[in-house]
Amino acid sequence: MKKVIFALVASAAALSGTAAYAQSNTQDAAGTGYIGAGVVGSRYDFDNAGAGSLSSDNKSGSKAAGKVYGGYNIDNTWAVEAGYTDFGKRSYNYTQGGAAGGINTDAHSYYVAGKGTWPVARDFALFGKLGVARNHNEVSTTGIASVAGSENKTALYASVGGEYAINKNVKVSLEYENYGKADIDTGRKPGAITAGLRYNF
Repeated sequence: MKKVIFALVASAAALSGTAAYAQSNTQDAAGTGYIGAGVVGSRYDFDNAGAGSLSSDNKSGSKAAGKVYGGYNIDNTWAVEAGYTDFGKRSYNYTQGGAAGGINTDAHSYYVAGKGTWPVARDFALFGKLGVARNHNEVSTTGIASVAGSENKTALYASVGGEYAINKNVKVSLEYENYGKADIDTGRKPGAITAGLRYNF
């Protein structure tokens, strides 16, 4: 009987230790902060009506750029996060009315969002973010073009993704982010795929 009781106690202790380990890896402690950086991949598509392409390989495609962010964990589930994303520069050459021209765009965004995290395995969790983004888009042109100038616009920001805990302090993530779209930016798509690495302190 003593052996059975000892086995039950040992099993309970092991399960408790596993649960504590899982929580420490997938859930952040309340009152802690984190910083991170990521690689952002976004799509662009220049579609000027009546313009024939001089360079067929640069009318649409993908662009890799960067992101830095930081956050504060209110409790094990909820956090607030702010970040800066540089979407990089894009260009498109065209002909219009027999004249050659080009469009160059440069875009970046700041965002603030609430974040919810829900563990689904010992070292893996799903998360979602919702907030606002302040998008800056600048367009310069050569030749004949219908769009030029710059614009700042506030839009809804939303994100869904998953993160894997390498250890208690370091996590890697993959997420889909939607920053909204400024009217003047004819090239950048609102969505982006981001691979991130963050450190909890």
